[in-house]
Formats: sequence, structure tokens, C-alpha cells
Amino acid sequence: MDATTELAYAGIAQQARLIAAGEVSSRELVELCLGRIERFDPQLGAFRVVFAERALLEAQQADARRGAGEERPLGGVPLAVKDEMDVAGEATTMGTDANPQPARADAEVVRRLREAGAVVIGKTKMPELGMYPMTQSATWGVTRNPWDTTRSPGGSSGGSAAAVAAGLVGGALAADGGGSIRVPAAYCGLVGVKPQRGRVPLAPHLDAWYGLVVNGVLTRSVEDTALFLDAVAGAPHDPGGPAPPDRPFVRAAHEPAGRWRIAVATRLPPSPLARLDPANRAAVSETAELLRALGHEVREHEIDYGAMTPPPEFTVRYLRGVYDEVGALGEPERLERRTRAMARLGSIVAPALVRWSRAREAQLAARYNEALRDHDVLLTPVTPAPAPRAASHEGLSWLRASLISAATVAYLAPWNLTGQPAASVPAGFDEQGLPRAVQLIARPDEEATLLSLAAQLEGERGWVERRPAAFA
Repeated sequence: MDATTELAYAGIAQQARLIAAGEVSSRELVELCLGRIERFDPQLGAFRVVFAERALLEAQQADARRGAGEERPLGGVPLAVKDEMDVAGEATTMGTDANPQPARADAEVVRRLREAGAVVIGKTKMPELGMYPMTQSATWGVTRNPWDTTRSPGGSSGGSAAAVAAGLVGGALAADGGGSIRVPAAYCGLVGVKPQRGRVPLAPHLDAWYGLVVNGVLTRSVEDTALFLDAVAGAPHDPGGPAPPDRPFVRAAHEPAGRWRIAVATRLPPSPLARLDPANRAAVSETAELLRALGHEVREHEIDYGAMTPPPEFTVRYLRGVYDEVGALGEPERLERRTRAMARLGSIVAPALVRWSRAREAQLAARYNEALRDHDVLLTPVTPAPAPRAASHEGLSWLRASLISAATVAYLAPWNLTGQPAASVPAGFDEQGLPRAVQLIARPDEEATLLSLAAQLEGERGWVERRPAAFA
């Protein structure tokens, strides 16, 4: 593999170190990413728009700052932005053709990335309003998985996942309202941490889906994710945000994991369509054995998910959130038929139902987290099955698409209700060469625990060295 490909896959932490040391310039790195996007993205459909001229100008500015002795944690590193986050002067399409008005200012998380020195190279594709765990839309077409382009990269942050997995960019902003970071991370062999609610700013779109949505990032390594969190987290928080961590996240990612108590739960939440695939079950059991071998105490402890998945407390927030977002679009008549149908359902969710859901949150969290009373981490599958075929949702009704989506996120949506951190980390490959993954769930505010344990698994499994052959 040549040096330029190694640089493309180096990850944002190593790219930042190389730029800071003067071994590569920001402009050279941006030019490399732009070249790979031009070469490979026609096969993937990861990017909705690429800011080639602006990115090169930002890279020149980053190089000038470094030359003047200025140090920033992401100085000159290119990153991509999911197309539900505002970039000044560019439409925030949210996967639609219904919001053509350019944003007046950067979203707070984008502003913080720029403040940390990052170069915004483009915006990545997503399904309409991020409603489904796949990435395709009538407006922007189908996004494909670099490990097998006949497969989906998942969603709703599928464009970001495809871009990172194919080495088009070292990291990409993502968001998770019911699994939208963790599903594409699992399908694309990436690290996908859903941070604690409020850890990464949502402004100006506060309280998205009534507390279900959090912003985050998709990367190839745990260190990369930790660096991102250190760069964008911290005061001022969105209202209700958590207290700052007691140490930098990068430090947590480099510290040896302690001897922790880990609960393993594989039983599927109630779902009419979900079946746990043997490969996904094996990913959990093999990870449990690896953790035992590393000295952790690992025991089975199933979770009481209740009678329905996602639970009604999740569904009412989701539907009302979709209704709100449709109402804020400039030209909602351009939406897909099933999106408009979901908005109509959301219109009948009274605000009192949302208040009921929020009032139930503490009770649900106590039930889901019963295992964490005497364990440090929960280990579960991420999705019941491997990545589905690309365009698998094409032509489906809102009902069929929703049932499939509910089955896909059965293990994930409960933790959006509780707001606590959860992560998808790679766990090898199945017989078809598709990535496998497991979910790690920590107590509230304990992203550091996830990062430390995930880094230990990364050290054992070496997933950062694995790359899709067609894009290596």
C-alpha cells in the first residue's frame, strides 16, 4: 500500500500529529481527500456536496497558522459533516429536497470543529429527516457500503460511515436518535459512540426529537473519537448538559482498562420482524470470551425491555419530532410520500403525550439499567442481522419501512430514551466478509469507561488495520 493511502486511512489523531510536526501540510491532506472523493465516491454516494475550493482555502489558512506557531487539536484535519447539521452558506437538506434555504451560521458543533482547527470538506448523505436506519432518498439516491457495494452502510449517518470506511475522510459528524451512529458503525466496521445526552452540542437545533437525538462522530479508531469529544465537548453546554469529565477523553482512551464487571444480554427485545442472526450472536459470545481472557468478570444478565420495541415512550417522541421537523421545512410538499405519512401520524401526538413520555424516562432507565447496579458495562448485539441490501427500503410503505426499522434498532433505541452513552465497536467479520460489531453501554456520563474498554478491544483485534479491498 502506498504512502498516500496510508495517510488517507491514518485517522484524524495521527493526521493531526503529522500536520503539527510538519510532515504533511493540511493542503496536501485535503488534496488527497478530494482526489479520493472524486475517484471513489461515484461508487458509494457518500457525499451530498463537496466544498473543494473552500476546503483548500481553509487548508491554506490552517497551514499559515501552524507556520506562525499556533497549535490546535485538529489543526488542518479535514472532516465531513452530516447533512442535518448547519454549515454557513449551505442548505441543510436533511436528506430532502424540501429545505433549499442556505444556513445563516454554522451549527455549534461545526463552529467548535473549526475552532479546533478542522477543515470542513463536505456534507454527507442521509435518509429523509434521518427517519430510517438506511441511507437512501428519492432526492439523493442510494448510498453504498464500502465493504460490499451491494449492501447498505446503514443510517441515518450512512453517508458519513461510507466516507470514513472508504478512507475518503478520517472522520465525519454523525447523529443518533435511535441508533443512527451505531447502526452505520456496525455495518461499516467503525467506532461509533453515542455520547451522553448534551455532551456534544445540538444548537441551534436544541432538544431534537424531544431528547432522543445526540450528535457525535464516526471514526476508525477509539483515539480518534476521543480526540473529537475533547475538541467539541465542554461549556457552554446545551441546557441540561452533563458536567465536564474528570479527565480528557483521549487520556481515558490510553489508560489501561481496569478489571470490570460486564453483563452480557443477547435476548431480543419484543419485535415482530427481528431475528438474531448467528453471526451477530457469535460476535457477542466471542467478545465475552475475549473480555474474560483479558481479566474482566463477565456474566449473563438479560434486560427487561418491556412488551414492545421501540417502547411507546420512544415512538411518541419520534413521531412528534418528525412532525416538528416537517413543519420547519421550507417546501414540505417535496417530501417522500411515506415521510408525509409519518408527519401526519406525528400531528396526532399531543404535547401531553410527549410530557407523559418524558415523565416516564426515569422509571424506564431504572428498569433497563438494572444490570448496571452491580456491573460496569452492558454488552449486547448492535443489530440483529448484518447489513441489508442497498436500496432495500425503496418503494416500501411507511408501515413496512417502519417495522423493518424498528427491528433493526431493537437493541439501540432504549438507550436514546435513557440518554446514557453507548457505543458500537467492531468485532471481526462474518463468512461473507461483512463487518460484525457489538454494543457497549455504560452508566450515565461514563463515556470514559466505554473509551477505555473499547481501546482495549481495539488493541486485541486491530480493526484499524482492516480496510475494504476495493478502496485500499
